[in-house]
Amino acid sequence: MKIRLMAGLIAGALALAGCNNDSNSDPVPKNVLFFLGDGYGIVPMTAARIYAVGEDGEMTIDTLPETAFIKTFSNDAQVTDSAPSMAAYMTGVKANNDVIGMSSDTRAFDASGNGYFIGADSTCPTSGNGTPVTTLLELAKAAGRATAVVTTTKVTHATPAATYAHICHRDGENNIAAQLVPGGSGYNSALGDGVDVVLGGGWQHFLPKGDAKGSVRTDARDLTAELKAKGYTVVNDLTALNAAPTASGTRLVGLFTKGHMNFDLDRDATVEPSLAQMTTKAIDIASKNQKGFFLMVEGGRIDQALHPTLARKALQDAKAFDEAIKTAIDKMKVIDPDLKNTLIVVTADHDHTMVMNGYATRTGKTSDSNPGILGLMRSYTDPTKPAVDADKKPFTTLVFGNGESRVQSSRAAMTDLTDAVVYDKNYHQEAAVLMPAGGETHGGGDVFLGATGLGADGFHGTLDNTAVFSIIRKAIGL
Repeated sequence: MKIRLMAGLIAGALALAGCNNDSNSDPVPKNVLFFLGDGYGIVPMTAARIYAVGEDGEMTIDTLPETAFIKTFSNDAQVTDSAPSMAAYMTGVKANNDVIGMSSDTRAFDASGNGYFIGADSTCPTSGNGTPVTTLLELAKAAGRATAVVTTTKVTHATPAATYAHICHRDGENNIAAQLVPGGSGYNSALGDGVDVVLGGGWQHFLPKGDAKGSVRTDARDLTAELKAKGYTVVNDLTALNAAPTASGTRLVGLFTKGHMNFDLDRDATVEPSLAQMTTKAIDIASKNQKGFFLMVEGGRIDQALHPTLARKALQDAKAFDEAIKTAIDKMKVIDPDLKNTLIVVTADHDHTMVMNGYATRTGKTSDSNPGILGLMRSYTDPTKPAVDADKKPFTTLVFGNGESRVQSSRAAMTDLTDAVVYDKNYHQEAAVLMPAGGETHGGGDVFLGATGLGADGFHGTLDNTAVFSIIRKAIGL
């Protein structure tokens, strides 16, 4: 009796300590796939649905069973930029605007103390300006799991950088690039032997000064050569990406463009991979790790089309982002059929000022013969002709709170807009407040989060963006 009692006490203690190997124990997901639509606020998300599948259609993001609203304000601003908003997800720390992976007391000042700076070589003060904070990717790496970062922006841009880098200002992208190179000067040693897969744009931050392909580095370092010396395969186009190995232990860097990758509407599909194709390759490699993996996928050019109020390009990139989500879910359900060991989270880092205005009639999905939500606003009371404003001029359903396209006086003297004009992929939607070219700002509204898989039920209600870190960390056992 005493032996049985002691055995029971030991088993109970082990269970409390998380050491119970009984088959009835709660499983812990080994894999987390974190999808981030940059700037993919509620209105862009709604507009993208109408654009892609019509008002009553359903995108992959709409099918995720667990949902929440996310607050996005930063430590010092009501409206955040991508650096602290993504870092909040990755670290659980509320930082100041422009700061990546650092404590809340970090200021976005350069080492000379000259205040906010713009420059790829900019550096932070060596002391007295905050401390690095641990990211989910670093935790996964320390646990022996594979790690992967996929984006349509430069891989050194704010969102991808927030997974692996620590810097007081997002603009120091040459320094951010150096943090990826194992053993090199400026390397982030918290990454162990390095991030396993990195795919996106931005070779200009990796090639030496004066390189014929284009570089903004001011030193002679060839970071691609340094990466190859550490066992990485480095690729620059779709053919090479497809040919890259996927065996266990593969380390891959893909830099497909000098700067950001092209908008999906402008992409040469024979040369430049889609977000879904990059996501597929990342999963093929990372899933070989028996301990699981951490994968971050960013639809980064949604945001970069919204800033110049290029609505059609933004919605197309949102559609491509959704296709990457679907591709990933389908692949993971082959690897882990019931997602018992996998958590998939999809969200945005911040909103934009896009608005759907007017009492528009239903348009259905967009096609070359039907501009749909991108066309002129037609009222449900008389959809046979465009509605007009107080100046008796037609206008679009999609407009922006601020942006570069604004008539400064009465619109009465302007040439009437047509569906052909506003459907063009390079048309800049009109705005209420005039801004410089490309200067439409982020919005401060809450954003959507959807999740599926083990631990997804931790997401519900309205959450601060920092809470997402804790929910993911607990769910995947890091």
